[in-house]
Amino acid sequence: VQLVESGGGLVQPGGSLRLSCAASGFRFSIYYMRWYRQAPGKERELVAGISTDGGSTYYADSVKGRFTISRDNAKNTVYLQMNSLKPEDTAVYYCKMIGMNYWGKGTLVTVSS
Repeated sequence: VQLVESGGGLVQPGGSLRLSCAASGFRFSIYYMRWYRQAPGKERELVAGISTDGGSTYYADSVKGRFTISRDNAKNTVYLQMNSLKPEDTAVYYCKMIGMNYWGKGTLVTVSS
């Protein structure tokens, strides 16, 4: 099982980034997927989740209306579109499937002017 997050970087407040998580080694299409983040000195928190067919999504209150989770089962990839970024969004972002305890290395998002 492998989860490879990408797309992070340095962005100014108000900017946008699109994160990707490429999955392999398991049957991606039957797993509910989530994005988590961990800010420096803080615990990891759930950011967003998406059902197997993409028809149902969940967002933490802190990102609702700014972030959009999506998936492409043909590409075994889950995405997180992040708009109107704030300094408090600075964190390492991880994707994970529900039901198996595998984590990727994450991708760092830094929101700063």
